[in-house]
Amino acid sequence: MKRIILVMIALSLLAPLWAQDGGGDKGFSAGLNLGTDLLPNPDTGVMESWSKLGFRPDLALGKFGVGLDLTLRFQLYPDPNDNTKIIRIYEPDWLPAAGSTITDILDLYLPKILYVRYGLKDIDPIYVKLGSISDFSLGNGLVVSDYSNTRFLPDRRIFGLQLGVDGAAFKVPYIGMEVLTGNLSKFDVIGGRVYLRPLAFLGSSLFGRLQVGATAVLDQDPLLYFDNSSNTYAASSPVYVLGADLTLPIISGKLLSLVSYVEGAREMNDAMGAIGGIRGKLLGFIRYGAEARYMQEGFIPAYFDTNYDLYRAERFDYIENTAPGDFGMGWLAKVGFDLFQEKVLFTAAVDGPLAPIPSVASDNAAAYPHLKGSFILKEDLIGGISFSGVYEKYFIGRANSNIFTDLIDPTDAVIGMDVNYKTGATLLTLHYTYKWDPSKNSGAGGFDVSSSLSVSVQF
Repeated sequence: MKRIILVMIALSLLAPLWAQDGGGDKGFSAGLNLGTDLLPNPDTGVMESWSKLGFRPDLALGKFGVGLDLTLRFQLYPDPNDNTKIIRIYEPDWLPAAGSTITDILDLYLPKILYVRYGLKDIDPIYVKLGSISDFSLGNGLVVSDYSNTRFLPDRRIFGLQLGVDGAAFKVPYIGMEVLTGNLSKFDVIGGRVYLRPLAFLGSSLFGRLQVGATAVLDQDPLLYFDNSSNTYAASSPVYVLGADLTLPIISGKLLSLVSYVEGAREMNDAMGAIGGIRGKLLGFIRYGAEARYMQEGFIPAYFDTNYDLYRAERFDYIENTAPGDFGMGWLAKVGFDLFQEKVLFTAAVDGPLAPIPSVASDNAAAYPHLKGSFILKEDLIGGISFSGVYEKYFIGRANSNIFTDLIDPTDAVIGMDVNYKTGATLLTLHYTYKWDPSKNSGAGGFDVSSSLSVSVQF
């Protein structure tokens, strides 16, 4: 470990002398990456430190881009009692392991492609991205809200797909669609939204921008990433959610924007929910949102959210065994700031029911307040330092009736952090994630911790 750290420090000091600065007009860059990841031992499951050496080429040609992630993870002299064994390769990166959810070659090797993209979401009428997905939403977020397939990094990368086509690109502005799959080799979470602009003949006028949308999402294997060796769940069946929405952009401007919407959805257990709200920008740097909710007991809003892959088994168990109940009111509020030409970004969203916290504990997160906050500091504002952090807390008030005390309790929370320092062409990165896993310790719950430390050089 000491040798790895010494090499990383040497690279960070020497690299600016021989590496060319990336971002030239040729559209090609590449990076060498050296560091450590905290990974489970393939034989024992115990978390251990593994060294890594990676090569990341990146090619951009106009709207098209492709990047590869060719990383070798290993341990030097893994057995202190056997000096003849010099190196041990982390086999789960290259060979399917017994009992693993990685069962075929595509699932193992597709993630070596970091991404393939054409166009950009919300900017280009046609966009497609294959690889890592970090914040994909459909409609207004009642069904799919900031879905991500990156929750198992650095242990495992998943190769997904997001696609959007607006008919305006073909001079048919009346129709468009968005498509999502979390894992392209498994087609586990698949879904999409088709939307119509029935009054598009009115041009860019208010009602010409009206969208009527329909959403459908299916998870064919809710237990895909769950270790069911203890037979916690007897079987698994597909989960689906159907939704429809009306979305009207009222004001579209750089300083002020306003979108109003209503959306309804029905989940596999026939529980229904509906939302109505507004979102937009104020003064060009303030983001806002407010939402009223009307949902049945047994309905989970934003069923496919950022941490869905972590908690999909528990949500499946709840929705399969819970019949629809009475309707109740809820709410959501969002606020965010983009400062210093979007070099500092902060967002916070809080939602919950109007009803008091249940006296009997519930497994439905919608019965409790929920918080999601993020902070991003980009390069060049404070030297070469950049930072991103996220804190998401479910079931606020379930473990402790004092909401403010429970809010900072990491139980039922996901905490992530990336700290970067760039000097010349060298980037030093620390990644850390702390995730609550309710299935650990015989169902009592516990934490999964993942971390990595690396230095990369762009040339």
